[in-house]
Amino acid sequence: MSHVLDRRRAGMLCAVRSVPAGEHERFLDFMASAGIGIWQILPLNPPDAHQSPYSSSSLFALDSRLARVWRARASESVGEPEWLREVSRFVVARDLFDTPWTTWPAHLRDRRRGALIEFDAATAVPRSGVARAQHQADAAWAGLKRAANDRGILVMGDMPLYPAHDSADVWADRALFELDQDGEPRECAGVPPDYFSADGQRWGNPLYRWPVHEASGFDWWVRRVLRQLEWFDVLRVDHFRGLQAYWAIPRGHSAAAGHWRPAPGRALLSALGATVRERLVAEDLGVVTPAVEALRDEFGLPGMRVLQFAFDGKPNNPHLPRNCPAHSVVYSGTHDNDTSFGWYLSLSATGRRRVQSELGETAGEWPWPLIDAALLSPARTAVIPLQDFLGLGSEARMNTPGTMAGNWHWQVDPAALTPDLARRIRDRVAASDRLQDDAG
Repeated sequence: MSHVLDRRRAGMLCAVRSVPAGEHERFLDFMASAGIGIWQILPLNPPDAHQSPYSSSSLFALDSRLARVWRARASESVGEPEWLREVSRFVVARDLFDTPWTTWPAHLRDRRRGALIEFDAATAVPRSGVARAQHQADAAWAGLKRAANDRGILVMGDMPLYPAHDSADVWADRALFELDQDGEPRECAGVPPDYFSADGQRWGNPLYRWPVHEASGFDWWVRRVLRQLEWFDVLRVDHFRGLQAYWAIPRGHSAAAGHWRPAPGRALLSALGATVRERLVAEDLGVVTPAVEALRDEFGLPGMRVLQFAFDGKPNNPHLPRNCPAHSVVYSGTHDNDTSFGWYLSLSATGRRRVQSELGETAGEWPWPLIDAALLSPARTAVIPLQDFLGLGSEARMNTPGTMAGNWHWQVDPAALTPDLARRIRDRVAASDRLQDDAG
């Protein structure tokens, strides 16, 4: 099975908002001069009040602030897609009532036809403003992606598995989600205890009513994935294991009280088709079972390996550099990890010795030994967070799972993107046979 990531490349993980406005062209030039062939970003959907892009009010819409990342003129709108009509309604109503949709007046909450007609007539001007902002964000992002592609850089996006409960997606299509008669989730999404959280995580997203999706041929899923692939060359499916089985947490309970329920991932991936699947990456971290691995492998999706998880002293640890499959994406760390320098400093003396023994390097050179290990691994795609290339500590961490405050705010100092650093990265990319100039 073919895949867009079928040859060796080096990638850089950096959120779009981690680059200051007006600096994106310089950032692209830096990546190109460093030999980087993939720019991995975080979701582009509107973030929640805590700025998390993984809890979005729409999985079809863009964060309207993207209009500032690139100068581009929005094309004239030809019609209005259904998702944009619903997003415009939702944003205006959410601003008007300033409460979640489940507390709106019942006639609007329940989307009675007359109420929607009346609401549309009364809110034509602000709704057109929301639509215009989406067109502007679309044009700006298209221009930035085109600029990346013109420099030989693929853009890898990230698709959250679930929308937020307080979202246009859930309000507009209540039948697709496990909700009670008042629109509240009977159970919610999350994960059991794992590396990131000893108590598990209770995300609060509503769960899918999978039989309804299956009955429609997964129409909603096909539309949302195709919408995402308008923005990206490659798409990482966050929490991929939730397509095989998902953790369902009863209302009012902690994550530890959850239980596994089966999901129709095989039927869903079949419905997406081969041309879509060859552009997907499975985020297969957390509690991964043989069944999850089998689903990933059956459809030829690369999985993920994270070197910060590798050094437990077990020679068969799947995250060890030498154990990374060719058809995988290896990371020094992800946006949910501490920076590699911060992580290393947090290790015990025994842990540091174990890392040094495996990599054959000393702490004084850190974090380049971990970067080199990722680049030299068998994995065809190696992605390094920009914070690691810059050698930054925990102050530059992007997100700490299970917490709300202090996340998603880090920005790079453009002055740090020097020609010397670009050459240092490029030398290592070339030494690991990942340089774009050698593509042929």
